[in-house]
Amino acid sequence: MNPELSTKRVLVAAPRGYCAGVDRAVIAVEKALDHYGAPVYVRKEIVHNKYVVETLTDRGAVFVDETDEVPEGARVVFSAHGVSPAVHAAAAERSLQTIDATCPLVTKVHKEAVRFASDDYDILLIGHTGHEEVEGTAGEAPDHIQIVNSPDDVENVVVRDPDKVVWISQTTLSVDETMETVRRLREKFPTLQDPPSDDICYATQNRQVAVKKIAPACDLVIVVGSTNSSNSVRLVEVALDAGARASYLVDYAKEIQEEWLEGVRTVGISSGASVPEILVDDVLKFLAARGFGDVEEVRTATEDLMFSLPRELRADLKKSGEQVARPRRDGRTALSVLTS
Repeated sequence: MNPELSTKRVLVAAPRGYCAGVDRAVIAVEKALDHYGAPVYVRKEIVHNKYVVETLTDRGAVFVDETDEVPEGARVVFSAHGVSPAVHAAAAERSLQTIDATCPLVTKVHKEAVRFASDDYDILLIGHTGHEEVEGTAGEAPDHIQIVNSPDDVENVVVRDPDKVVWISQTTLSVDETMETVRRLREKFPTLQDPPSDDICYATQNRQVAVKKIAPACDLVIVVGSTNSSNSVRLVEVALDAGARASYLVDYAKEIQEEWLEGVRTVGISSGASVPEILVDDVLKFLAARGFGDVEEVRTATEDLMFSLPRELRADLKKSGEQVARPRRDGRTALSVLTS
């Protein structure tokens, strides 16, 4: 073997890829297609990943922007990012049969918003304007919530009572940037209250910690994920902030440019929480073909959280006596019997 080639290595961050909420949402659409047959309508992208959306489309899922595009009385799945009460109401008006695949961790933030609004707090929602999750959360209490996009937005925040302010956040943000936003908010509003528990989800945090671990040793970090995936985009930022010389976001291995690899000896790989492992495997094959055959997984946490399927789907599957085999991110299978 050429000794120069043998020095090329790949550090694969772990955890990476599918989180429990994405796993649940994707399986919900797959099981709905199996059980009810195509078409099954999905409002927005079920998760922010091009490959997943294309694969489900091929199976008969129909993705729409709004419920008024769904035929009256048809079945529609709400995405993992959550929807506002107004969307639920619009679906009810059209007699749509809904399956709510909102991630339970997003639902938790929705409930926080409702509770703080009922106590008449000004709620500062740290997140990105226009993101589906932010739109859904803000819709729970539009008269009480204002969105704070970044630390630089803090100077423009105005509240009714500085002693009655609380912050909540989108679940897929950069942990470091969010904490900087909170720090500045607390400087402006010293009695700012925290949410009862961390809103940035475990998977987002774990993937960022893993990338921070490998980035200082990497000439290049490749993050597999789509450009509309907030947590995937954040991983590129985290890699650069943590010391990687370069970092790029790709949907597919074929998007990797040969010039990115010039002079590179160590490549780091991670993937967003909506990315199936098959796409990471393709990147590893691409790199192996170019001499990066020494692969090491660097694990900073182990994840075993699983969520039950949406109750509407679970009830119908239970009636028919069906069981669900849930794929696990480590490749194993755990059988979930739908009796609960």
